[in-house]
Amino acid sequence: MKVALEIIEFKKVYGTYPAVNGVSFSVEEGELFGLIGPDGAGKTTLIRALCTLLKPTSGSLIVSGMDSNTDILAIRNILGYMPQRFSLYQDLSVEQNLQFFADLFKVPAIHRTERLNRLYQFSRLESFKKRLAGELSGGMKQKLALSCALIHTPAILILDEPTYGVDPLSRQEFWEILKSIQQEGATILVSTAYMEEAELCDRVALMYNGKIIEINPPEKIKAEYPYPLYRCEGRDMQKLRNFFKNLEGIRQTQLFGNALHVSFSEKPSPGDWQKWQKQSGGDLKNWIDHEPSMEDVFLYLINQEIKDE
Repeated sequence: MKVALEIIEFKKVYGTYPAVNGVSFSVEEGELFGLIGPDGAGKTTLIRALCTLLKPTSGSLIVSGMDSNTDILAIRNILGYMPQRFSLYQDLSVEQNLQFFADLFKVPAIHRTERLNRLYQFSRLESFKKRLAGELSGGMKQKLALSCALIHTPAILILDEPTYGVDPLSRQEFWEILKSIQQEGATILVSTAYMEEAELCDRVALMYNGKIIEINPPEKIKAEYPYPLYRCEGRDMQKLRNFFKNLEGIRQTQLFGNALHVSFSEKPSPGDWQKWQKQSGGDLKNWIDHEPSMEDVFLYLINQEIKDE
């Protein structure tokens, strides 16, 4: 496979603070690659540099064989970029926004009707094309922003946390659209803080504190989790978490909604669980073996990173 994006020892420093500190990886043509990490990890800085909006302090960024420092206009012609925050014209309609970006990217008039119809079809925005962008829901705004990024049929699509703050149904629809775009041959780099979205990517880079701490397909990353993991439920989840934190042999505890994930140095016996159920004063109700999620693994890797510092 050919390489679409290549990041080589990229570093970006603001004053004395290294927002990104010596990151290297590549994205293959046709790949849906996820850049995963919490706020402040350096994802947006890296993405803005790839899109030629920031210059590296050191290192290099190669986009389809072109250098981001010197081939700025050529790179922008083949990229579709969707920034973190909705940045379209709120006082223009859906249709006017799309026409504006078609003008901006010099889309030939002969192709416009076909492209607009296609974008309306997958975004389901045709019935709203006269509505002002500022009056759209969050999910519809994101679909419009994606449509505007695709108006010139870019070979590479770069999205910075495109589903941030969007409801779960709209997030699902958005990822279905991304998958269909990928199937047509586009290369996609998407950043997100939602760990469950990582599992929809071909490969992911886990990013923390300006560095990459793991790159692999999601299933391989999850398979690296080294401890027995259980999903527990109880009456008072915070009290239950505090109870497990004080036990010997506990590696990690993490609340996930109405459940608690607990990992152990060694697999507990049925007798252990019965004893803990009594000791917890009834706060422990149910427990079951659980496959690690991306969030479980990411938290484990972050803890390992902190210990090594």
